Amino acid sequence: MNIQNKTVLITGANRGIGRALVQEALRRGAKRVYAGMRGASDIVDPRVTPLTLDVTDASQIEEAVARVDTLDVLINNAGIALFDDLSDPKVVAQHLAVNLFGPLNVINAFLPLLKRSKGAIVNNVSTMALAPFPVTPAYAISKAAAFNMTQSFRALLAAQGVSVHAVLTGPTDTDMTRGFEIPKASPESVAQGIFDGVEKGEEDIFPDPASQSIAEGWRTGVVKAMEHQFAAFAPQAAAA
Repeated sequence: MNIQNKTVLITGANRGIGRALVQEALRRGAKRVYAGMRGASDIVDPRVTPLTLDVTDASQIEEAVARVDTLDVLINNAGIALFDDLSDPKVVAQHLAVNLFGPLNVINAFLPLLKRSKGAIVNNVSTMALAPFPVTPAYAISKAAAFNMTQSFRALLAAQGVSVHAVLTGPTDTDMTRGFEIPKASPESVAQGIFDGVEKGEEDIFPDPASQSIAEGWRTGVVKAMEHQFAAFAPQAAAA
């Protein structure tokens, strides 16, 4: 998929990777970018339409759908990551509400438009979907669930022409990783890597040096092979 002249919706677009994705979509010639965010937007470009969109708020999702008449690419980027030790189930539930049920509800709300355009769904799920970082285990749990959801949608929607991509992002220099003194990619380079992967049709996108170090092993591994085997059992009647 070429982003030029396409309509893109990005959640969590006010900062970090989300903001960089908005700018990268514009650089690649997107026709319209819907920037979903909880606060006000300071992005000045006639092609950008801000949307008030808290992904945990059903009424805001419904209002956003009413404002979008066509959609080619949906990027679920909004997320939270809090320090925890799994001692409080409420923290796990909070992560699941934003990082799993948020994109699940956004996808289902915009799916009719994406089916019409034969578009793409892009879920930013993090490399922690594959292995947890011990100080943010609730985040890792939610991202592992979101990755499984992404793989499921991929199988369910393949016959309907909607591609579904998982972004396995490594450490990125955003507010979410502040305080971690580790090598980090810039949000701008990650955004470029994400769109490169979408345009190449990559199912699983590894957009930064840290994630790219495991890309080949993942793509040729037994787990990926099992995903493809199981996808053959997806109900084809849904394509009607």
